[in-house]
This record gives sequence, structure tokens and C-alpha cells, in this order.
Amino acid sequence: MEQELKDNIMGALENVVDPEIGIDIVNLGLVYDLKMDDDGILTVDMTLTSMGCPLAGVIVDQVQAAVKDIPEVNATNVNIVWNPPWDKSRMSRYAKIALGIHD
Repeated sequence: MEQELKDNIMGALENVVDPEIGIDIVNLGLVYDLKMDDDGILTVDMTLTSMGCPLAGVIVDQVQAAVKDIPEVNATNVNIVWNPPWDKSRMSRYAKIALGIHD
């Protein structure tokens, strides 16, 4: 996938906010990988901040809605993965500041 398309997708995913934390999934470091096949099917590998997240389905729906207007994306599969486990070191500087986390 070309970098410009990847940047557009990541930009769209910044509109998906984790409802429990109030920060977007990109800055939280929840998006692990993006892949697109020749048919325009996007696969988003991502994790959640906790395994028991009751809002997983909502977040998956929001991811699919966020990228639907990108012309190259014909469909989106979201894989929720638990490896590697998420921790606060994956968060952007912005997210850490917003949540008051100091390294």
C-alpha cells in the first residue's frame, strides 16, 4: 500500500475515539497494521485497551464507517488482536499529555 493512501486511512481512523478513554485509536496506538488487497479490501489489525472491552463492536463499526469514504477502500475487515499486548508505551505524546501520563 502506498504511503499516501496509508496516511489517508490513518487520518480517517483518527476520527474513531475510544469511548471509555476519549482519545482516538491512532494516538492510543491501538492500530497495529493496515493491509489492502488488489480488490480494495482493507484489513485493519488493531487491539483494544482491555480484553473485556464492552464497546468492541462499536469501535469496529466506527472503524468501518471512518474509512468508507476513501475511494480506494471497497470493504473493510477489522481483526481484533491481542498480541502484542497493548500498553501505554504505544500511545503518542499527544495521548499521554491528554491523559496526564508522564514517562
